[in-house]
Amino acid sequence: MRALIPILLAVALQAQAPTFLDLLPPAAKAEAMDIVDRADFVFETSTQPKHVRLGTMEKLFDHPVLGAAMWRHCQFVPVFYAFIHPDGAWSIDDTKGLKGTLRLAYHRPGHRVYLVEGRAEKGRLKAPFSIGARMLTSYRYWEGKNGFESHLQTWTALDSAVLGVVSRPFRPYIRGRQDEFIAYINGNVAIFGEFADLSPRDFHGPMKRDGDLVALREFEALFMRK
Repeated sequence: MRALIPILLAVALQAQAPTFLDLLPPAAKAEAMDIVDRADFVFETSTQPKHVRLGTMEKLFDHPVLGAAMWRHCQFVPVFYAFIHPDGAWSIDDTKGLKGTLRLAYHRPGHRVYLVEGRAEKGRLKAPFSIGARMLTSYRYWEGKNGFESHLQTWTALDSAVLGVVSRPFRPYIRGRQDEFIAYINGNVAIFGEFADLSPRDFHGPMKRDGDLVALREFEALFMRK
């Protein structure tokens, strides 16, 4: 019976349109509703507290090119590169078959809503086939008594009905991998955010050597001018 509880919660989440949809601009709301209506996966998780300031995390959320450069300096895997698009959306790419494009559909302090298009080629994230998907992600975060905490809800619609059918036997595995991956990403960003606050000069030299001038300018403006 206990094993049925997560399944029932997922079904309940999928059946209810999230209340934050009414906060989105009309075009983004229509796209988000389509994802919710067609969702193959509904995912929810809370992350463990991290000792990093809320303001530091906000800086990194607002500067993905910088965040990717700091990620590379810490030698976390996969090695991500970030690119800003003219419309304000941004992409991450590990150059080995894992990529995603994110558009910020809604933002207020402590809450961000993203529309995401992602693709993992066969073998990436240990998936037995290529996976393309559109996602709606609600990311709430705050600074609690034990540090930075967050709560995520994600609705994922796979890019074809055939893929949705084929993936059914693997859904518990894919959902588990998604949980692990999000926790891993969030935890690592908090780690280098904390280090950048405590000792920014330790990052300065490696950022210069990395050669990303955009990331270097952002780092100097956000962490070196205090």
